[in-house]
Amino acid sequence: MNLVAQLPPGLTGLQQLRKMIEMGGRPPIGETLDFVLVDAGEGFAAFEATPSLRAYNPLGTVHGGYAATLLDSACGCAAHSRLTPTQGYTTLELKVAYHKAITQETGRLRAEGRVLSIGRRAAFAEATLKDADGKLYASATSTLLVFER
Repeated sequence: MNLVAQLPPGLTGLQQLRKMIEMGGRPPIGETLDFVLVDAGEGFAAFEATPSLRAYNPLGTVHGGYAATLLDSACGCAAHSRLTPTQGYTTLELKVAYHKAITQETGRLRAEGRVLSIGRRAAFAEATLKDADGKLYASATSTLLVFER
């Protein structure tokens, strides 16, 4: 059974994320791409991953979708942290800027997302993807739809 299915009902978004971290921090997509939720606060979420050859594109670098997935997850979970137990969200738009090529030699990456603003129907978030030395590899902005489940 996946981690999300194991979460108890009635938790706020932040409670869900913190429970997920306590249970290992790996949402189902994290199993596929080998990344983990490592931190969550009010309007904040962070994921970490170490890219491998499995994420390479034909050019010999990590596929841009890998970075985009980490950034989308960070933006989305930052918004998730602000939800009530009856709310959900989905990404409407994600704009990614790639600053530097990622390879398996890049090492551990950290995607940090922050909510810029959130209302009853929409949230706006941003995220960065950096290595252990703080070097920026990619950044993103996101618009998310907030809805009642």
